[in-house]
Amino acid sequence: MIVARRIYDLGLPHRAVTVYCYLCDRANKMGECFPSAKTIALDLSLSRRTVFRALNDLEKCGLIEKKQRIRTSGGISSNLYKLTDISGKGGGA
Repeated sequence: MIVARRIYDLGLPHRAVTVYCYLCDRANKMGECFPSAKTIALDLSLSRRTVFRALNDLEKCGLIEKKQRIRTSGGISSNLYKLTDISGKGGGA
């Protein structure tokens, strides 16, 4: 998935832009991906806490939708992240 240049005009913290680009890179044709926070942190050399903050920034701006995934055994799996249309988003975080 190609990252829209608009992401740089939204006034988001660097951490959020970095994680957004990562999610775009991992997303399927439907704009969905499900990397764990630990995987994102390791791949981007960030702390898990920074990843959680970035995901929160993105969710608050409406750039991603987060859905909890449950394993068939009933355990919790990584979240599903759905990228939303960035074209109509305003500035500010």
